[in-house]
Amino acid sequence: MTATITLTTLTDWLELFQQQVTEQQAYLTELDSAIGDADHGINMARGMTAVTEKIGAEPTGTADEMLKKVGMTLVTSVGGASGPLYGTFFLRMSTNVGPVTELDAASLGAALRAGLDGLVQRGRPELGDKTMYDALAPALDAYDTAVGDGKSIQVATADAATAAAVGRDGAKELVARKGRASYLGERSAGHLDPGSVSATMLMETLSKAVGAP
Repeated sequence: MTATITLTTLTDWLELFQQQVTEQQAYLTELDSAIGDADHGINMARGMTAVTEKIGAEPTGTADEMLKKVGMTLVTSVGGASGPLYGTFFLRMSTNVGPVTELDAASLGAALRAGLDGLVQRGRPELGDKTMYDALAPALDAYDTAVGDGKSIQVATADAATAAAVGRDGAKELVARKGRASYLGERSAGHLDPGSVSATMLMETLSKAVGAP
């Protein structure tokens, strides 16, 4: 069982996420049609396809260079709010990791946390706003708890994926307070937030790339 995340693992993560959002493109767009602009699935599939084409199958360079490419590609190729938000997430990860080729559990957690902090600075989300933050914040809390308890990267990422899904589902009945969905007021309740759904996919595919505990 590996104790580090390599460039190959990061590449696997991005490819798995690209496959997931592409396979679920219609579902994500359906969710977004209820409370948004009906383009989340299309945007995420297009953006992640551009990312995997940019990165290629054989990783080279360093982790910060790779993650910077991911962030910049998403910012420039994805419309709506998804591009700037996911782009910021990966750009902040790239700044945090530095010029390394492997990440241990603590380093990965710090990079993910830096990505989340970037989202907070950009959009000022809070728990209960019914955004991707409702999935990512509990996911990273669960990850940090697992690592703090001495658990492996595999266990920590699995815990993060589970917590993301719980946060996603817990926000379903909430009234949106951010983004286009907030314009609907009470009518936004009872719908899954598409951003929290894709963010959960991000955590689930990370866990899958790292390997089951």
